[in-house]
Amino acid sequence: MKRRLAGALALLFALNIAIITLAQSAQAATYRMGSSGEQVRTIQTKLKNWGYYSGAVDGIYGAQTAKAVEYFQRKNGLTADGIVGPATLRALGMENSISTGGAAAGQADSLALLARVISAEARGEPYSGQVAVGAVILNRVEHPSFPNTIAGVVYQPGAFTCMVDGQIDQPVASSALRAAQEALNGSDPSGGAIYYFNPSTATSAWIWSRPLIKVIGKHRFCA
Repeated sequence: MKRRLAGALALLFALNIAIITLAQSAQAATYRMGSSGEQVRTIQTKLKNWGYYSGAVDGIYGAQTAKAVEYFQRKNGLTADGIVGPATLRALGMENSISTGGAAAGQADSLALLARVISAEARGEPYSGQVAVGAVILNRVEHPSFPNTIAGVVYQPGAFTCMVDGQIDQPVASSALRAAQEALNGSDPSGGAIYYFNPSTATSAWIWSRPLIKVIGKHRFCA
């Protein structure tokens, strides 16, 4: 009897160690030169869709993939080491695919990123204008011409001024967090817009050609 109990305890201990090891390896997942598989294919696909990578989407992490990762990292304020670790996975919108946090963690990350962009792009704007900026990002996620995740839309090269001028790193206004949640809940004061701009600072002639939907505060929201 004692021998059976000891055996059962030993098996339970081994199972616990295995579970802990798997969880730790998932949380510490990194991809680098020599890696391969579906996660690498996803990394390549995202980088290609966003204009950072022009090679084959073959699931093999070679030199061209590493250079594309470095380019993405430099453009987005990350350590440009060519290794896709937790911070880069988060920027790629892939953190939830290798974490044990499930859907709740992914939703929290999306809310935080959306709030950060709203705060950086529309701090000081009317509250409805802040919600509208969040809605534009979500409208792009649903639009076939843009990446299909919030992270993909936000980190698309040249998409948002705040990613270039450093405003994305400023403290997040509390109103922006509320606005992000409201936009995620389905509110869209922009009227379905996929673009917005401030006419007093816009330098692109192209953006003025977009059909105007409405004006909220200092922003023009366009189709």
